[in-house]
Amino acid sequence: MGEPPLDPREVLDLAREQLPRHIAIIMDGNGRWAKARGRPRIRGHEEGAKTVRRVVTRCARLGIEALTLFSFSTENWKRPRDEVDFLMDLYVRYLVGERPTIMNNNVRFLHVGRREGLPDSVLTEMDRIVHLSRGNSGLKLCLALNYGSRDEIVDAVRDIARRVRDGVLSPERIDQRLFSDCLYTAGLPDPDLLIRTANERRVSNFLLWQISYAEIYVCQALWPDFDDAELDAAIRDFAARERRFGDVQPTLAPDSQV
Repeated sequence: MGEPPLDPREVLDLAREQLPRHIAIIMDGNGRWAKARGRPRIRGHEEGAKTVRRVVTRCARLGIEALTLFSFSTENWKRPRDEVDFLMDLYVRYLVGERPTIMNNNVRFLHVGRREGLPDSVLTEMDRIVHLSRGNSGLKLCLALNYGSRDEIVDAVRDIARRVRDGVLSPERIDQRLFSDCLYTAGLPDPDLLIRTANERRVSNFLLWQISYAEIYVCQALWPDFDDAELDAAIRDFAARERRFGDVQPTLAPDSQV
């Protein structure tokens, strides 16, 4: 069985409704973590995988609705071949090894990104855990693997264009909701908290449509060092922000009393 749920009031001093529904994380700093310790980059990736387990478990216990992790971008294929091969093997080992954690914590596993180009071994294990966890009702864990937001948007436009061409969709019906339903993240709430580690301040072609109103939190910690305390600090920071979505803060009339 998984670990028991956490009460946000006890561990964060926050009401459950103050928590983000969907947290997206750009996991940065594996290579720098390894370099600082005189180790090869692949060791940083291995440590980063351990952090994934901690963060997934913490989010599941807190009752977060969705967690999307930017794991491998379409641009990452440019990295040295040995590193890419190691990462693909690491994904297979993670998908197999973390199956009990995912199932015991009632996590539903999803993939966002293009399937084309991924090794058969990755696709096989990914499809297996997607199928096994499809009935789980807790945290939705979305692994952004072979993902690029511009590609995602282009794929959505192509899908809509085909439907218009085939006469099943009129241009007048195209709106923001329909477009969102054509993205890889269809059915998920948009992220309301975007975390980037390693003090990097770019969004790096990640969920460009979906993070339109996300609160952005940048932390100094390299991804392998990102722990429960770092995650809790990001959530508290999110809860303290005033989210207006383009509106203005209401002002009190001169004679109003608080």
